Amino acid sequence: MWASYKKGFKAYLQLEKSLSENSTAAYLRDLDKLTQFIEIKNLQKNPATITLQDLQFFVQWIGELGMTASSQARIISGIRAFYKYCAIEDIVTDDPTALLEAPKTRRSLPDVLSFTEIDRIIDQLDLSKPEGTRNKAMLETLYSCGLRVSEAVNLRISQLYLDVGFIRVLGKGDKERLVPIGSAAIKYINIYRENIRTHLNIKPGNEDILFLNKRGQKLSRVMIFLIIKDLVRKAGIEKTVSPHTFRHSFATHLIEGGAHLRAVQEMLGHESITTTEIYTHLDKEFLRKTLEQFHPSFQK
Repeated sequence: MWASYKKGFKAYLQLEKSLSENSTAAYLRDLDKLTQFIEIKNLQKNPATITLQDLQFFVQWIGELGMTASSQARIISGIRAFYKYCAIEDIVTDDPTALLEAPKTRRSLPDVLSFTEIDRIIDQLDLSKPEGTRNKAMLETLYSCGLRVSEAVNLRISQLYLDVGFIRVLGKGDKERLVPIGSAAIKYINIYRENIRTHLNIKPGNEDILFLNKRGQKLSRVMIFLIIKDLVRKAGIEKTVSPHTFRHSFATHLIEGGAHLRAVQEMLGHESITTTEIYTHLDKEFLRKTLEQFHPSFQK
């Protein structure tokens, strides 16, 4: 009974919402959990006959399974998206998710590297080796542009506008954005392209990919994780550091420097400003100085 609804929901996510394959699969997994609950509890219900109370029992059920508050909130978000689709297609007249409350989640603050720590990590690279030069260009780009690791491995030469100091990034949901790129990243990308990449035997299909392994193929996400893990160990830094830490640090350093949240949102490619707000975990002294500088009551 639910198979046709799932099929229609999948088409809606892909065609109407233009979501990526991974995002679509995540929403469908959320809906699968609801249908599993219906089957296990033998409810014999379709989308139009499910009530708010049914969904409240469902949330309680997934909580009892041991799912964290953030996982529960993620699933509820998926169910809400499904009912939005049902309303559009006139499958339901009332949306039972309208009054459904998600469990309260505490936003965890990501580990952030100081500018000095980033320098220490990058300084561990051996630039006498071809991969050292490539990694220097790659890490400078990660930090300079605040890229996701997937955006870095998929970055193409045709997306570089280094003469004007910008790169074009293809982010989540195939959404494009223009991001400024720093002079150090530009310098080492040029060195890498002119002295290292040009000597590689590039495999067909990888001709436009910027960062390649020694076999002339696109780097994997795992490879970047391992490169960074090794450098962090050599630098003697004990924080939990991943490629995403460079992105966190990029955003935090911008905001601490006084950048407007909307500008940071645009550069990170966040659809919602609330996602960007996680980076505003600034120290008390910085907040006080900001108030003293800009708030009228502090200037009396």
